[in-house]
Amino acid sequence: MVPQIIPNISVDCVVFGFDANTKSLNVLLLDRYLESEENHEILVNDHVLTGYHTLENETIDDTATRVLRELTGLDNLYKKQFKVFGDPNRLMNEKDLIWAKSENFNQRTITIAYYFLVKTHEVDLENNQHKPKWFPVNDLPELGFDHKKVINEAYADLKAKSLFQPIIFELLPDKFTIKELQDVYECILGVEIDNRNFRRKLLTKKYLIELNEKQVGVSKKPSQLFMFSKDIYQKIYKESYLISI
Repeated sequence: MVPQIIPNISVDCVVFGFDANTKSLNVLLLDRYLESEENHEILVNDHVLTGYHTLENETIDDTATRVLRELTGLDNLYKKQFKVFGDPNRLMNEKDLIWAKSENFNQRTITIAYYFLVKTHEVDLENNQHKPKWFPVNDLPELGFDHKKVINEAYADLKAKSLFQPIIFELLPDKFTIKELQDVYECILGVEIDNRNFRRKLLTKKYLIELNEKQVGVSKKPSQLFMFSKDIYQKIYKESYLISI
């Protein structure tokens, strides 16, 4: 028997990725487009997060994992359930009502929101049937539903967590430079960090492993590469991670 959806419970996923070229924290969005059948008038033309209703045989975590897998093809990534959105008026915007009617879903929907941290180079946009696009979190397009609020609250949670947990490494390649790590911190926290002070403090962290490798294919002097050791972090620091900037 095909499992049925639970019509008034959904999971929305904020997928964050860091673009090293533009030094931008981005979020993955889908187009939401609807035309009138009568005269092809554009009724809805904006963007939304990816979300699905929960199936009756799923846990909420299972639904979030399914959303990410179907959107990106990826699995086993950092995910955080950060809030439940249940305002009875959250789907009362005119465009949202039109969309809800066309999709035949419950207007009184309670959404459990997650965010995921991905390495952008691992997300294949060209061959993705859903046609998602990356947008800077600080320069978002017009959004449907209450998704701007969902993204803003996910971003606020990410900022707070990045000071106490080593989650920023989830946005970086497995091998990275100190400058690349600093760029991610500066982007997410919205601050300018003193280079020497940042480097000095980081190099005292035992979970940061200096590799016998340097950058390749760069025009300037190649920088030293490092990697984050989750095993060392878990053994030594556990809940005490704190980086002072």
